[in-house]
Parts: sequence; structure tokens; C-alpha cells
Amino acid sequence: MPASVPPAAAPADGAPRPYDVSLPPTIRFGSGRIAELGAVVAGLGRRALLVGSARGLFTEPAWSAVAASLGAAGVAHERLAAAAGEPTVDAVVAALADTVARRRPDDVVVAVGRGGAIDLAKAVAGLAVVAAPGMSAAALDELVVDHLEGVGRGLVLSRPALPLVAVPTTAGTGAEATRNAVIGCPRRRFKKSLRSPLLVPRAVIVDPDLTRSCDRATTAAAGLDCVTQLVESFISRFAAPVPRALAIAALPAAVAALPRVLADPADTPGRAALAHGALVSGIALTNSGLGMAHGVAAALGVECGVAHGVACGMLLPVALGVNRAAAAADLALLERACDPTAPADDAAAAEAFVARMTALVDGCGLPRRLRDVGLAADRLGWLAANSGGASMRGNPVALDADSLRPILAAAW
Repeated sequence: MPASVPPAAAPADGAPRPYDVSLPPTIRFGSGRIAELGAVVAGLGRRALLVGSARGLFTEPAWSAVAASLGAAGVAHERLAAAAGEPTVDAVVAALADTVARRRPDDVVVAVGRGGAIDLAKAVAGLAVVAAPGMSAAALDELVVDHLEGVGRGLVLSRPALPLVAVPTTAGTGAEATRNAVIGCPRRRFKKSLRSPLLVPRAVIVDPDLTRSCDRATTAAAGLDCVTQLVESFISRFAAPVPRALAIAALPAAVAALPRVLADPADTPGRAALAHGALVSGIALTNSGLGMAHGVAAALGVECGVAHGVACGMLLPVALGVNRAAAAADLALLERACDPTAPADDAAAAEAFVARMTALVDGCGLPRRLRDVGLAADRLGWLAANSGGASMRGNPVALDADSLRPILAAAW
């Protein structure tokens, strides 16, 4: 749950209810700031254990910038793991065993890559202080599962994690600013979160130039993930004032930038707007929660292997249609932020915002129907039954499996 205080209407005097805000202590944003990585890491330790994306840190130009910056700061570095998409329990176990075997007191885990790489690094940083040297793969597997939400024994992280520095190379997930790591397990058919305030990275470097290596499909999926997170966190039942203010400030630029960057990958201001939007979306979701689109997207990823950003993009218009009446005032605020000439009537402005988001998704050229990503009609019941969790609890309209199934059927 994103907040320790249950949702409640604001008092009559308009004062906000109590809330918490969690975010990385150090955030450095801007073009070329990857050069500062070494100095940032040196403030936390003397050796960097590098976690990257299989198609990222170790194969793209970012690697030379990372190595040069660490070397200039006198920080030793070793390659720890490369994430192939979203991390799995098996991937965490392998990286965790390696980390425990080579760990030194001055280690800093450094993630340079996509959201999956950052989540893998979080899991390693958080669990390495719990795992004991010499633990078998089976014991580490049990350790990982026991710390995930909704499975195992529900153990909670209580020791400070290894220092973690996150450097995203996509503009979408916002994983660099969240306190959870999403871990899948194809063997057990689940995708769950390892969640703790202790997993928030100690430092974040967001350099929009690093997103230039992304192809069009990745840019589109990541951008839609970012936009969906900004929207769902803003209308969430658990939304808090600070993340709402950040989200509504970042959304218009991100919405305008995504089609521009897809049309012209060299659009530098557009890439900066998307990278900033992704960072803010991570801050917003970790403090305010999400909603239906993310609640269904996780289960859809388990069933069909669809990329998370693609699933979010497909489901955003559906979720907004479900929530349009209940969240009309908030959706109207978002529309007026995007278009100051939007209707004064909340219902009309909310309808215009739903249309705006639908057009944005359509323009990205991604699949639009559940059947288009391989969901069989006879699995709609399974999808509805497994689309719960923390994300769904933030949805403005309460949904259970029975109410969700006809919604998904209409989107099939």
C-alpha cells in the first residue's frame, strides 16, 4: 500500500489528510550528467557492482561513459548481471548468489539500464544483506519468494540495503524513483513486488541522452507506461498532494513529447520531457498508488508475455472509460493542464481527456485489443481473477473479478 493512512475524504476545511512522501535523496537530471556517475558512486563506496540490460549497459555507447566516469573518480567496477527484460526469481537468485560471494563493505550496486535492470538491482541490493554466504540456490529461491507480496511467508525487509545508484536508459518505468521491484516467476505463474522504503535508490542520475539507443517500439511502450503512471497516480484513491502536484506539472509536456519523439528520434527537448515525466511518474506512483490499467497489466504480462508498457497503453483508455464518471473532476484538471481552453464543465473536460489519451495510444501504433497480444477468450476469467493487488486497490471505482470480467470481455 502506498500510504500508511487509509483513504478518507479531506476535512471540510480543505486541509489535506496525513500523508508520507518517499523519494531518492539525490536526483541529478539533465543531458550529459552520466559523466557525474563516478563522483556520485564515490560518495557511497569504492567499488561498483554493475547491473545492466542485456541490450543496454554492456552493449551500447553508455558503457564507455560509465567506465570513464567511474575510472576518473577512482571507483573500481565489476559486471554483476545483465537483465533480459523484466527480472525473474531465477535471475534474482543467480545475481544474489554472485553478490553474496564477492561482497565487500565498500560495494555500491549501480544499475544502468531499463526498468528491469533497475528492479533486478533493487532486489539484489535489498536481499544481499539478508542472504548468507554459501546458501544453496534452493534456499535463495525460498528467500526471494518469501519476501514477495502475496506469496511465500510475507517477510519484510528490515536491514538497510546495499547502496544503490540508478541510471535509467528508457523514459518510462520510473523504477529509478520507486520503492518496489517487480519480480516474475514463469514456473509459478506470478508477477509480484518486493516492496520496502529501503529499496529506494540512494541516488538517481537521469540523462535523457541515454534514451537515444531505444528503438521506436521501446520508446512508444515506455512513453505510454510513463503517461499511464502519471494519470493513474493522479486519480488514485490514495493520491497525496505532493505527487499530484508533480504529476499534473509533468504530464502535459510528456503527452506532447511522445508523438514528437516517435516522429523524430533526434528531438532533444522531447526526450528530456519524457525522461522527466518518467522520473516524476515513479515518484508519483510510489507515493500515491496506481489503478486498473496497472492492475490488469501485471496479470496480462504473466499470461501472454506482453511487455508492461504495451499492456498499460492498451488498458489506459479502457481504465479511463471505467473511471470517467467517478474521477471526472480530476480528469478535467488533467485535460485543462494539457489544454487551457478545455471546457469548464468537468464531465465534458473529462470526456475530452479520455479522447486525448485514446488518440495518443492509437498514434503509437501498438496493439489495441486483448486478443491482439494473444489472450484467448477462455482466459478472460483467469485474467479478471488475477488482476488485483496493490495497484487495483487505488482505482477510483472498486473492482472485483466479477465486475472486471465484462470490462475485459468488451476489450477483447
